[in-house]
Amino acid sequence: MLTAVGTAQKPADFNPTALMTLFLKHRQMGREALLEQPGFPSAMQEKRDGRLPPWSGGLLCKTGVCLHKDSVHDGHVDCLDGEDESPKHTRSSQPGLSNSDLISPHDEIKFSRLQLESNLQCGIPNATTVDDEDEDVEERGRGRRVKRVVGGVPARPTQIQWQVALEDNRAIHCGGAYIGGCWVITAAHCVRPNPLAFKVLLSLWKKSRHQDTTDVVPVEDIHIHPRYNARTYENDIALVKLKNLPHEDRCFVENPAISAVCVPWSSQLFQPNHTCSISGWGRTKDGRSAQVLLWANVSLIDDCQRFYNDRFKPGMMCAGDLDGSVDSCQGDNGGPLVCEDELGFSYLWGIVSWRDKCGRPGFPGVYTQVAHYFEWIRSKTGWPTVTRFNS
Repeated sequence: MLTAVGTAQKPADFNPTALMTLFLKHRQMGREALLEQPGFPSAMQEKRDGRLPPWSGGLLCKTGVCLHKDSVHDGHVDCLDGEDESPKHTRSSQPGLSNSDLISPHDEIKFSRLQLESNLQCGIPNATTVDDEDEDVEERGRGRRVKRVVGGVPARPTQIQWQVALEDNRAIHCGGAYIGGCWVITAAHCVRPNPLAFKVLLSLWKKSRHQDTTDVVPVEDIHIHPRYNARTYENDIALVKLKNLPHEDRCFVENPAISAVCVPWSSQLFQPNHTCSISGWGRTKDGRSAQVLLWANVSLIDDCQRFYNDRFKPGMMCAGDLDGSVDSCQGDNGGPLVCEDELGFSYLWGIVSWRDKCGRPGFPGVYTQVAHYFEWIRSKTGWPTVTRFNS
C-alpha cells in the first residue's frame, strides 16, 4: 500500500467541479486577463461596460481577474485562491482599526489556502494503489546499493505518481512532472521542437522494464519557453503536450497509479529551509547508472547568488545540502522538485536544471522556479487545465 508520500485526504466538502464552474463564470463575464506577460492585455487596464476597475474599491485576483467591489466578501469565492473571501477584506466596524489589526498574516494565508485546496484535484497521490511487494526495490551493483539521486533511496514502484520519464529516440535522459490533463513540465534543455522523436512514460519505475501500470504516450506538441537560453540555462522550462487517444478527448486511460502534481501560483508559498523532495534516474558521483527510480529530501536554499554570482538568473532557485550529501545528478534533469504544504498537498516547486558537478560541497543544485512561470504555463495549457488540476 502506498504510504511513503502523501497520506492527506481531501476535505469532506470537496467539490471537483467548483474551479471549472468558476472559470466558466469568469469567461462569460469577460474578465479573463493575463498579467505581466508580453503580448497579453494587462488586467490593470480593464474597464469594460462601465464596470469598476480594482482601484475603485474592487479587487485584482492573483490570476488577473478583476472583481467588482460588490463581489468582495459576498460569501462566494471568485478568486481562485479565495482571496476575495479572506478576512483581510472584511470591513471593520471600528474606526481607526485596520485589517492588519484584525487578523494575522499567517491566519490569512491559511484561510486562503483552505479555500483553494478544498477544490484541488492535484497534489495527493492515490493511496489505494498497491505496489508489488515481491519487487526488489534495492537494485544492487557490484554487491552494494547504487544510488542515482545523490543521498537518495529507492522509491516504491507507484510512490511518486507525477514522475514521468522522457524517452528521446528510445533513450531516457530526462524526467518530468505530470500536471494534469495531457500536460507534462520538463526542462527546456531536455527537448527540442520535434514531437515525433519523444514519448512520455508515466508510472515507470525501472528504466529497463515497464511495469503493469506504465503508460507510454506519444507527444503531440512541445512548447519551449521563448526566452530560453541554452548557454546560460535561463528560462529552462518546457511544456510537453501528450497526444490524445484515437477518437477520445484524453491521452491515456484512467490510471490509479498516475496523479497530477499542483502548479504553484505564487513564489511565496514555500520559504527557505523548507524540506522538499527530488526524484529521478540520474547517475552517482562515480558515473555509474541504474534503472530504479530514487528520491531524496532536500532543503530550499536562500540567496543562491552567493554560490554562482552572475550565473544565477531570475527564475532560478537552489536546493540540496551544502555539504553535497544530497543532490540531483545527470539523468535527473527535467525532473521534479516537489514541496508539500501543511495540509499535505504537493506542489511542483522546481525543475532540475543544472549544477557544478553533482554532490560537490558548496555548490547546490540549481532548479527552474515553476511559480515564476505560472502565467506562461497557463497561457499554453489554457484555463480548463489550470483551474481543474491546479491553483
